[in-house]
Amino acid sequence: MKLTVAGGGLAGCEAAWQAARAGVEVDLYEMRPGKSGPAHKTSHLAELVCSNSLRGAALENAVGLLKAELAILDSIVIACAREAAVPAGGALAVDRGVFSRLVEERIESHPRITVRREELRAIPLDQPVIVACGPLPSEEMLHAIDALAGKRLHYYDAASPIVSADSIDEQRMYRKSRYDKGDGADYLNIPLDREQYAQLLHDLRTLPRHETKEFEEARYFEGCLPIEEMADRGDDTLRYGPLKPVGLRDPRTDTTPHAVVQLRKENVEGTAYNLVGFQTRLKWPAQKETFGKFPGLQNAEWLRLGVMHRNTFIDSPRLLDSHLRLRGTQALYFAGQITGAEGYVEAAACGAMTGIHAARGILGLPPVDFPQGTAFGAVVAHLQNTETHDFQPANVTWAYMPVRADAPRGKKERRHFAALKALEAMQAFCNPQGPARVHA
Repeated sequence: MKLTVAGGGLAGCEAAWQAARAGVEVDLYEMRPGKSGPAHKTSHLAELVCSNSLRGAALENAVGLLKAELAILDSIVIACAREAAVPAGGALAVDRGVFSRLVEERIESHPRITVRREELRAIPLDQPVIVACGPLPSEEMLHAIDALAGKRLHYYDAASPIVSADSIDEQRMYRKSRYDKGDGADYLNIPLDREQYAQLLHDLRTLPRHETKEFEEARYFEGCLPIEEMADRGDDTLRYGPLKPVGLRDPRTDTTPHAVVQLRKENVEGTAYNLVGFQTRLKWPAQKETFGKFPGLQNAEWLRLGVMHRNTFIDSPRLLDSHLRLRGTQALYFAGQITGAEGYVEAAACGAMTGIHAARGILGLPPVDFPQGTAFGAVVAHLQNTETHDFQPANVTWAYMPVRADAPRGKKERRHFAALKALEAMQAFCNPQGPARVHA
């Protein structure tokens, strides 16, 4: 029996990869290039449509732990991300083009995976299926999901602008990573004084924005707020958020700026930079006007301006079981951002879990549960949180990982200790000789 995977993004590719590694034949459907979604720019599998960062790499970060746990599963997403990495201080950022090509080459060359470049317009219920269509499915897929799930939610997401490196005046900036992480110079930093910061607030609050349509409600994911939405919340919101100057002392003046705009490499060659945290729904002329006032960006060539789009997700706590299977079905799974698991790494983790669960069902193996106290367990716990009546997308956090009684008292030490225990649990879970054998 074959497994059908709908969607060639991070979740779909990871699901297909894990199922194929387990010994299952997989049909991976991707509608591009015949049909493209509103956020896609290429036809490659695993295209990163927003940031090029997979966020923090340290084990003390929940997402860093999740990456380490995925690596134990021989994740295709993490392996390719590490090969395509660009300097980003304490984060794992990638060259988008290199990353997606690596994933695509390995998926297409796997003997058990058949990539079908066509749209899956209906969800078959007579065979195992993983719906990994991402947060912007086609209208046909939306209707199919609605018919099964009965309730669809949505929120708004936004992408940051990208600027050409050769149009930047670096003399107005300084190279430094926050707290000198990485090699200490992975970011370009634009210092803002009080007047410049005040001008930014004025522009963000007054310049034209793309308006939502009458029938749509603007609901934002708190971890990815538009920059102007943050400005609306208070004068210092940005200074405690993406423009936080802490750990970014200017070595030229030996002072800490009032606020700091950070630029992160977008590719290996360093020919493009991303404005960190500047996801926006300002209209494009307003973006050029606002961001062009930053020191060093007066002559900026914008390779991409910020865009706004609607993301769709289902009410996972009430619709999915702990294996991310639609309740009331035998083998219909949902994976990735469509579930409300926000973030690239979280999407890959959902793909890994559903690929393993589906494969074990096809192979007649007993079901398994990912261990509590791990980042994988935390992703599941969020998607199973029935206590909330207003389920919203969220990144993986420590909030869903129980504190061990034998853990150290300091927060950093406690999290590092918990991370090591989580990795031990995942190693035991994946041990092919142990009772929790994952693959065939």
